[in-house]
Amino acid sequence: MTTSFPETKTGPRFGLASAALAGCVAMVLLTGLPVRAEDANPVLAKVNGAEIRQSDMALAEEELGPSLAQMDPTTKQENVLSFLIDMKIVAKAAEAKKIEDRDDFKSRLAFARNRLLMDNLLAFEGKAATTDEAMKKVYEEAAKQISGEQEVHARHILVENEDEAKAIEEELKKGADFAELAKKKSKDPGASDGGDLGFFTKDQMVPEFSAVAFALEPGKISDPVKSQFGWHIIKVEEKRDRKAPDFAQVKAQIETYVTRKAQADYVAKLRETAKVERMDKPDAAATDDKPDAAKPADNKMAPAKK
Repeated sequence: MTTSFPETKTGPRFGLASAALAGCVAMVLLTGLPVRAEDANPVLAKVNGAEIRQSDMALAEEELGPSLAQMDPTTKQENVLSFLIDMKIVAKAAEAKKIEDRDDFKSRLAFARNRLLMDNLLAFEGKAATTDEAMKKVYEEAAKQISGEQEVHARHILVENEDEAKAIEEELKKGADFAELAKKKSKDPGASDGGDLGFFTKDQMVPEFSAVAFALEPGKISDPVKSQFGWHIIKVEEKRDRKAPDFAQVKAQIETYVTRKAQADYVAKLRETAKVERMDKPDAAATDDKPDAAKPADNKMAPAKK
């Protein structure tokens, strides 16, 4: 049998054997009978007497990751099982050659052990901190900063030089449709949408553009405006006070933020009691030089563009 070894991914290994657990729960609901552990985690193959179970498949699928993404379920099952069979065979051969006694193997094994311990503990701490109360608090604090900020909905036509911009300005004064001119003459990627930029805040555009757009009244068209991108003609469609998106829209972002912040805080707390000696920088404060093991995600809550 010839089997390729799919490329593995690196990173945290959390939430293992979820498929097996889901199957177990479903069986109880359908039959009303208790499900034995061995039924929920069946043996799929044996290699020289060593068992490969469904839980091993779940581990392997998570580890192999993207290399399985394009496979249909049957092909994926066959490839993963073949990989596990080959892994058992090759691992046994490695034991026979005393690979595990080599220093480089011991170093990699120690590193992998520490990484797994770190990943699993941080996952636990992050999950414990991600409560509804904590997420709602983050949402409310961010919503206060967002609410009341002004937004403008505008269109623009972008051209190379001032002469082109002035010519377009004249056409608009004669009654030409702004959106149609944008489709024909603007070099901006949004030209196909009639130059529509949707709603934006001041800090989302270059200063020259924002200064004019926020000064214009709805329905008005600007004189040519120069920026680093070229020359713009701007039409303001609408102005409004920005509102925070609904909690449900940003719940996933907030959950990620709360999880990562909890992990970062936990690592920082551990550092306070750890004795760290930097041999590469003996005079530097160890706590100042250590990189973050878990960095909080950006907590900006931006409404969807129209």
